[in-house]
Amino acid sequence: MSKLYLPEGYAPALSLYETQKAIGLIKRIFEDTLCGALNLRRVSAPLFVEASTGLNDDLNGVERPVDFEIRDTATHAQVVHSLAKWKRLALHQYGFAPDTGLYTDMNAIRRDEELDNLHSIYVDQWDWEKIITADQRTQAYLRQVAGQIVQAIISTETTLRAMFPVLERVPALRREVTFLTTQELEDRWPDLTPKQREDAICKEAGTVFLMQIGAPLKSGKPHDGRAPDYDDWQLNGDLLFWNETLGKAFEVSSMGIRVSPESLDKQLTAAGCDARRSLPFHKALLAGELPLTIGGGIGQSRLCMLLLGCAHIGEVQSSVWDAATLAACRKAGIPIL
Repeated sequence: MSKLYLPEGYAPALSLYETQKAIGLIKRIFEDTLCGALNLRRVSAPLFVEASTGLNDDLNGVERPVDFEIRDTATHAQVVHSLAKWKRLALHQYGFAPDTGLYTDMNAIRRDEELDNLHSIYVDQWDWEKIITADQRTQAYLRQVAGQIVQAIISTETTLRAMFPVLERVPALRREVTFLTTQELEDRWPDLTPKQREDAICKEAGTVFLMQIGAPLKSGKPHDGRAPDYDDWQLNGDLLFWNETLGKAFEVSSMGIRVSPESLDKQLTAAGCDARRSLPFHKALLAGELPLTIGGGIGQSRLCMLLLGCAHIGEVQSSVWDAATLAACRKAGIPIL
């Protein structure tokens, strides 16, 4: 409840049922557009993985997975946080070729999430991953793919507004993308916190791809935490938009060129995670047995919330909220599903 923001005079642009129709439209259009832009094919994905494989995403390294014992197999399973590592292994097992990739609906439970307008314990996103060549492991290629994702979002927004003209009251997203690194952001606003810097640059630029997340900056601290075993900290980024309804930066996607054997070796040591070297996924990656890839997650509820001008993620997904949040939202005219 402490982080709940109630926009003054807020009213949803669409009714509850119109919102459901719009969500379905957004998902169909965006999936098709994204797949065409990045040459992706749909696959099925797990809801949980065996803990011993090391395939679960560790996020910032402190979040506890939802775990349980499987009686008949006598194994320990974890509900996924995301599919960052699983996708790379799947590309290898399915025999995908360079410049082709996969996407899937990912559903996760993040029990330690701090709940607010943007964060729920239920996470739904499009997880995607694509095989690349060694000469594509560059910042230029990363920017190119980020730009393609932005254009897919803008195209979806255009169709959505044609179908629901009332959404013209929601400020349109900015097509032009501003690219910069976390160090450039810190250099510009050294006295602000990382989140305050994101707010400042997004309010100014509208659409931002913020790169190089995970390694310490000149201040001695990283801009944000990032697990050491999926993104290359020098070749990753977050896609941010200015959210006029909430008056703040709004992250829609976290993505990056994945670690090579060399960068994984370096980042595991830097993060104090050398014990992971013995896990099956990490052993295969360090041995060069897995393909070079780029990938990320794109929040489904996040994207719907942004395009529909919603004030709370609970307007576009069903989850669990505390009683005080529900009462405050009801009083403020925010319909929580």
